[in-house]
Amino acid sequence: MTNAAQRPDIVSETFGSSKDLAILLIMGAMASMLWWPEAFCRQLAARGRFVIRYDNRDTGLSTKYPPGAPTYTFEDMVDDAARVLDEHGVAKAHVLGMSMGGMIAQSVALKYPERVSALTVISSSPLGVDTSGLPGPTEAYKEHSAQGGDIDWSNRGQVLDFMVRDARAIASMLHPFDEERTRAMIEADYDRSGGLASATNHFLIKGGGPQRTVRDLRAPLLVIHGTADPLFPVEHGEALAKAVPGARLVKVEGGGHELHRNDWLQIVEAIAAHH
Repeated sequence: MTNAAQRPDIVSETFGSSKDLAILLIMGAMASMLWWPEAFCRQLAARGRFVIRYDNRDTGLSTKYPPGAPTYTFEDMVDDAARVLDEHGVAKAHVLGMSMGGMIAQSVALKYPERVSALTVISSSPLGVDTSGLPGPTEAYKEHSAQGGDIDWSNRGQVLDFMVRDARAIASMLHPFDEERTRAMIEADYDRSGGLASATNHFLIKGGGPQRTVRDLRAPLLVIHGTADPLFPVEHGEALAKAVPGARLVKVEGGGHELHRNDWLQIVEAIAAHH
């Protein structure tokens, strides 16, 4: 755990009434809270939830570290989530994580079981389960991702163009890609964060904590996964649901590695029904 002198600022925002059941949203690698769209959060709040979203360290308005030299671990990011609950006076919450945030959320539920009333994991992979037999990212996505090594992360134009291409690469096969809306959000994220160079640290962090397995999970589990996810193919969601007795799997037909607006109704209804 990071000591008190090094404690980062973790910036968060809430929607809805603090008297309602709390739901903590944890986003994935390189992604600030803006990747949980405000309208999506408000839809959850309208279902009687006190919604908390926050900037992972190295994103948004939270503490940044020199690019290429993160001094924190994955375990610190797990503890960050618990601290956000503390800061909002929440004893117990439905914890929801997406992508890398889904791995953090699984660890939160295992490390702090008394704080987690329910767990939802979107577009992620099971923690502490052998996934070597599962399909990896698609060849097209790996080819795109490799281009990230050629990006000058201090160049706003290059970064924005690459991130828009990235969003397109992981997008739904069923719904149209809204490039204008996507670019506007990424521009807002870039400018609010003061650039995205530090966010690349998320690909360098070490574990830092004990080995955990989702097989030990006690909170009820909901798994939501797109059937066309090119980063974590749907077999990862299936394996996660299979590893936990009683888990529910909701497949988003044609869904990519994203929260597409056309799928919000299905996703929000599934989350609201899970507690």
